[in-house]
Amino acid sequence: MTAANNKAERLAQIEALLLANPHGLTQAELARRLGVNRSTIHRNLQSMTAPVYEEGGRLFIDREASLVNVRFSLHEAVSVHLAARLLANCSDRQNPHAASALRKLGLSLRTLAPTIAKFVQASANEMDNPSGRRSDPRYLQVMEKLTLAWAERRRVHIWYENHEQIKQYDFAPYYLEPYATGQTTYVIGTIAPQNLRRTFKVERIQRIELLRQEYQILEDLDPETLFMDAWGIWTSDRQPVKVVLKFGPRVASRVRETRWHRSEQVTVLPDGSLLWSAWVAEPREMMNWIRGWGAQVEVLEPEEVRSEMAQEARDMAHLYGGDGRPSGEG
Repeated sequence: MTAANNKAERLAQIEALLLANPHGLTQAELARRLGVNRSTIHRNLQSMTAPVYEEGGRLFIDREASLVNVRFSLHEAVSVHLAARLLANCSDRQNPHAASALRKLGLSLRTLAPTIAKFVQASANEMDNPSGRRSDPRYLQVMEKLTLAWAERRRVHIWYENHEQIKQYDFAPYYLEPYATGQTTYVIGTIAPQNLRRTFKVERIQRIELLRQEYQILEDLDPETLFMDAWGIWTSDRQPVKVVLKFGPRVASRVRETRWHRSEQVTVLPDGSLLWSAWVAEPREMMNWIRGWGAQVEVLEPEEVRSEMAQEARDMAHLYGGDGRPSGEG
């Protein structure tokens, strides 16, 4: 790194270096990387507004305190607001951290765009409203420790409930992924000692401890590659499966309004219906979406999904006292 041209730039570089090195740096290491002497670093540290502390002769930055000042354009700020709204829609739990971030965003917009600032503040209030969302201290603690472990690349020990059984794992969290279906959040990573890839539902983690052991992120766990063929969160080691759906004319235009999957292909048929196809990692993950279209969609492929949907249709017809024949037929 070249020598800093001025004090303000050097302070920003010190903050960036400490953020990038969770094991901390000595003053001598900072001085060498910034091309200045140790006395200059010592003086600069007295002017730091970032939460820097010293332990064992090494300098660290408190990652749970306010870290950075970010300047957004109006359009960037609104984009962050929309992203937070999507997060809110993916969880039924209070999220004081997201609410706090939105309040800060709203305050920064008061002069530039007071109308938008009002809506941002309302979104913040919604995210930690006890009457509309569940208070779940355990979930919040799990999320906080996962976030810290993710930031510092430290393993965690988790107690995970599945099918009413508690199992324990040493786990390396690679990233967190909100999931609209079921209003939940998943954490993806690897379990020791085999480095096997696992996906855990955060709400099922009953207890978590932060370990000192560090980990390196495996290259084949890049999220863009991992979820390339996924419909949502489900992945598979096998080749993706071709899914073919036929949508009725009544909903064809609505289906075409959205690109549902990166591999999708759409063909409009002469009668106005729509033939939709895509290659999906786990087609059964699509079933809730397919169900949402009711009788306006027919599963053509794969056969196992078609058979399961057909059985569900028969079961529903029986449940509601129908004879299983389409409406309108005598």
